[in-house]
Amino acid sequence: MPPPRPVHLAGLVLLLSLLAGAWSLHAGWIAVPDRYNPWAALDPAEAPGLLTRMKLARAQQAPARCIALLGEAGLRFERMPDRATGEGCGLSNAVRVSGARDLQLRPPVLLSCRVALSFALWERHALEPAAEELLGTRITAIDNLGGYACRNVVTGRPPQEGAPGRRSQHATADALDVAVFVRADGPRAVQVRRDWVRNTIPASTPEAAFLREVHRGACGLFDGVLGPDYNAVHADHFHLEIGEWRACR
Repeated sequence: MPPPRPVHLAGLVLLLSLLAGAWSLHAGWIAVPDRYNPWAALDPAEAPGLLTRMKLARAQQAPARCIALLGEAGLRFERMPDRATGEGCGLSNAVRVSGARDLQLRPPVLLSCRVALSFALWERHALEPAAEELLGTRITAIDNLGGYACRNVVTGRPPQEGAPGRRSQHATADALDVAVFVRADGPRAVQVRRDWVRNTIPASTPEAAFLREVHRGACGLFDGVLGPDYNAVHADHFHLEIGEWRACR
């Protein structure tokens, strides 16, 4: 039987030091900028960083705080009553969103606060910066294909005989499908169906580069992001959701 391994004293001291530092930070005994403090509240105006996903997830799990942050982010919305709408379907802390700051969401769409908060950060920190850098203009409206819908996941494949369908995140308003981005500089909008160039990096046109960048930005702020490279069902839109799984396709 081999002798017991000796305790590595230096490693133990380092671990205890890290734990003590983390507790001191949490207790407020050490002052650091909120951007680098994992226990600080989410600031919608702050550019995303390493701790943003943690702060965002915490805010999305606190209904009152989530609603307050929508207002701070400049989202235009009205609150909707909680209600069950069918088996596996319903609304909880939901809002009807009509726009964000100077941007319209067409038509207004019913979303959970969780998705609406991610959308607000995406519009401010990914969508508009990408439009200014790659298109030289702003995005004034987004045409969407829907938020809440009491339905199952659409796969594009025939269902197995007798197999029950799985509810989509749309069934709880935890998903949004966006298809068209309206530019401020002219009538030609950026359309996912027309302007996405499949499996091509770098992108061949400014519009394709813009779509790639906003897709990438969404992956940092939503749990699931699906686009045309995923399957034919998503050939004309980006599916953005908050859920129990992570995907960036």
